[in-house]
Amino acid sequence: MKNKRTILFRVGAILLLLIIAGIMMVIGRGHTVYIDNKSLDYNGQTYSTPYKVVVYVDGEQVAKLRDKERGMATCIGQKFTMSLEITQEKGGNEETTTVSLNLPYHMDGIAINLPAYLAGLPEEVYLSEFRIEPEVPEETEESSDENSLGEFELGDI
Repeated sequence: MKNKRTILFRVGAILLLLIIAGIMMVIGRGHTVYIDNKSLDYNGQTYSTPYKVVVYVDGEQVAKLRDKERGMATCIGQKFTMSLEITQEKGGNEETTTVSLNLPYHMDGIAINLPAYLAGLPEEVYLSEFRIEPEVPEETEESSDENSLGEFELGDI
């Protein structure tokens, strides 16, 4: 009887830990969100950037973006909310917009293209996974000299 009770408590404890782990995976997952203010070509149409966008997350300014600039914010959980102060042209009026997005589980670094989002384009256009592209050095032409690659003739030594 005591042996069954011990096994039941151990199984119950393991199930409780698995349930807690599942809940923490959903509500406690952290994301790095990159906010891009870069023009975009989609279906033959160009979506240009506003003159200036000021991004606020949780009441704190995280970025002031002009053309071709990127800001960054961190988010815990699957819902990301930011407030945007958008100035379309220099000296123009500011418009304030609040944006709330559900972040995908399968992405770690998430990039949001603001002009595509503000134009109402589909999620697969404005939302992507952020990847750092490795820099590829420019290849130089190699000389056709036979000795240039370290080959030595017997008289060179």
